[in-house]
This record gives sequence, C-alpha cells and structure tokens, in this order.
Amino acid sequence: MTQLIMMFIHFTDGSKIVFRYPNITEASTLATKVKKALEQDKIVVQTNDSLMIIPVMSVKYIQVTPKPDALPEGIIRDAEIID
Repeated sequence: MTQLIMMFIHFTDGSKIVFRYPNITEASTLATKVKKALEQDKIVVQTNDSLMIIPVMSVKYIQVTPKPDALPEGIIRDAEIID
C-alpha cells in the first residue's frame, strides 16, 4: 500500500487548504522537488479535475506530514515546536 502524504497550506488571510498525494519514493527526486518548490514564486498542484496555481506571497507557511526522508541541504533538521 502506498503511503499518502498530507500537505497543509496556510494562507496569510487565515484560511488553509489540504492536499493528499502518494509518497514519492525516490529520495533524490523528492529532494529536488522540495528545493525547486522553495525557489519558486508559486506552488502548482494538479488534482483529479483541476490545476491550482497558488502565489507564494499569499502563503504564510506549508506543513508536510509525514516528513520526507530526504531533504536538500540548508534545512534545519530535528527541530521541535515549542508553544
């Protein structure tokens, strides 16, 4: 069974959208996609019936769970959220 990934996009206006998609199993492909996404001015997501283009300037933060096994260099690892 393929593991599903959840991506929560929180917007600056307080709203959010949640996507679910199959896990990308090839670590090098995933690291490349994460790095490229961080460098873009938009997030593009294809769903079953549409293509969503989300301007990064309207995004407050993105949460992906479970965390990817492979990440590009320059990312802080093993951090804890403390309220």
